[in-house]
Amino acid sequence: KEKKPRFIRREFPPREVSSVSLVVLLAAFLLLNALLYLYLNKFYSSSGRTEADPSLCPFGYFKLGAVKNCSPWLSCEAISREVRKLKRVGEGAVKKVFLSEWKENKVVLSQLANSELKEDFLHGLKMLKALQSQHVVRLLGYCEQQFTILTEYHPLGSLRGLNETLHIPKYKGMNTWHRRLRLAIDYVSVIRYLHSSPLGTLVMCDSNDLDKVLSQYLLTSDFHVLVNDLDALPLVNRSAGRLVKCGHQELQGEFVAPEQRWPYGEEVPFEDDLMPPYDEKTDIWKIPDVSNFFLGHVEGSDIVRLHLFDIHAACKKKDPSERPSAQEVLDTYRKVLALLIREAAMPGTREML
Repeated sequence: KEKKPRFIRREFPPREVSSVSLVVLLAAFLLLNALLYLYLNKFYSSSGRTEADPSLCPFGYFKLGAVKNCSPWLSCEAISREVRKLKRVGEGAVKKVFLSEWKENKVVLSQLANSELKEDFLHGLKMLKALQSQHVVRLLGYCEQQFTILTEYHPLGSLRGLNETLHIPKYKGMNTWHRRLRLAIDYVSVIRYLHSSPLGTLVMCDSNDLDKVLSQYLLTSDFHVLVNDLDALPLVNRSAGRLVKCGHQELQGEFVAPEQRWPYGEEVPFEDDLMPPYDEKTDIWKIPDVSNFFLGHVEGSDIVRLHLFDIHAACKKKDPSERPSAQEVLDTYRKVLALLIREAAMPGTREML
């Protein structure tokens, strides 16, 4: 008879523990939400990866590698005296690109390739100077007289090589849905920055197919995206009735936005003067295709695509005015990242609650 009360007393603690466990679980869930909110606010604030990028210097200055002090942009004289070309690493319509060396640092020297495209080269330099930020490759110096630009070197190269890079053993750990989604977020951050830049609303015109888009951006060693080529960035000014046209040739294919294609059918030959201009919403049309490349075919990428389905469908609206802004796309991407990280961190939470 004396043992019975002890037996009854033993029955209650497990119930108390289970209710305590639920409280602990709920507290952990709320704490995780708060931490995620703080994390995403810190690293994906409204104006980009970070509000104040510590690697940025005052206008007209730069710093490279482990050097703590900012140096002024290199002049014509300094470039010809201190920069040594190593090898040519690329050539486009406008520029020849050389891997070079400055004070034991690898740098990139770009020189005019076609004298007929001087205006494009100088426009690219003007944009590079005016748009220096965490979204744009770092300018180290320039010489207008010799049509030369010096920028920071990024060994992983353009985004064209992303999939090959992610298959290198050293980087295989980066080949995850969340790392790929972060790259897509970086890309949309660049578009948002260009659409609300210090110069006004700029349109990324060198983007007539996926390969061309990817060639305009660099992958940094810490896996972020920078825009590298700013030669074709016309300005939209709606209040002044100023729209843009990306070049003077006919554009074709599903990759370019409907408003960028010749609207008068095959029976009317293309004529640049008759081609209607358009605005920055052409960049929005292309986001789903570029993001699809970023997401690749890793475990979890199809779940990400599912969560992005609605915003991507909105990006593909035929009427440009019905497409979301780059800021709205960016906000959605960040929300999806937060949601999926939360679900990955607390599997089964929804069922338990």
